[in-house]
Amino acid sequence: MGENIKHLGNVLLQQKREIALTVHKRRLEGESLKTLKEIRHVEEELLLLRAHFISLFGQSLLNQDFEGSLSLFSDWGINTGASLSAQGVPLDEALKDVAFYRRAIWEVLKKEMKGKDFSIDEVFEVKDIIDPLLDFALYNFSLSYVDSYTNTLNNSRRAFLELSVPVVPITNDIAILPLIGDIDTERAQLLMEETLVKTRDMGINHLIIDISGVVIIDTMVANELFKLMDALGLLGIATIFSGVRPEIAQTMVNLGLNTKDLVTKASLRQALALLERENIK
Repeated sequence: MGENIKHLGNVLLQQKREIALTVHKRRLEGESLKTLKEIRHVEEELLLLRAHFISLFGQSLLNQDFEGSLSLFSDWGINTGASLSAQGVPLDEALKDVAFYRRAIWEVLKKEMKGKDFSIDEVFEVKDIIDPLLDFALYNFSLSYVDSYTNTLNNSRRAFLELSVPVVPITNDIAILPLIGDIDTERAQLLMEETLVKTRDMGINHLIIDISGVVIIDTMVANELFKLMDALGLLGIATIFSGVRPEIAQTMVNLGLNTKDLVTKASLRQALALLERENIK
């Protein structure tokens, strides 16, 4: 029984290029001319990748080491999933390949098993090797793709949030932090971290936080701004809030927030004028 299965492994290894071509052609059926043109310059690379994947099945049948094969297919799934995610290939498009691989591999195996008059036990033994390995590869591929996509998304979001904390120096001692849009928990935390680092590195002693672009001031936002003010105070940096609109002032009062230590101005111009009067440059 073992020799027959090894024979099938050799067949897959010998015909990996032909099977890869079959998968490739079927996969591209119905695609637009634009897609076919885009793929043409990487077609040989794609065929090599497909042939390599098929060779893993051949090696698995040849070696008959299921545990060792699981490691090979896990590595393939992890590496390929991350790679396609980084290239921006949609997950649903990538998953379409699975059916084509399964069909093409089994067409070759069935033809060979019929010609060699395999027993029903041998057929099921081969099936119990090929299908679980393909499913395992798909499982690891999907996990890796999603992890890579999530990491890319989180990194992009963090980069965007970092850009949304623009501490702008206007003199040696003064900088402005204009805040725009909603402030959620994640942005509030980053606001604290980035502002403290940037103001410390700049060596300023006054920071104007302009909140004219903040749509909503609720308890969470107000508390985070107060915490930021307290933290800046520990660094020796005085804070002025500008852009305090009437509705924001009313909201802060209604929330019962302690504003006695808060220095506020209705506009950025007024905040700068205050610092000028105090001869801070």
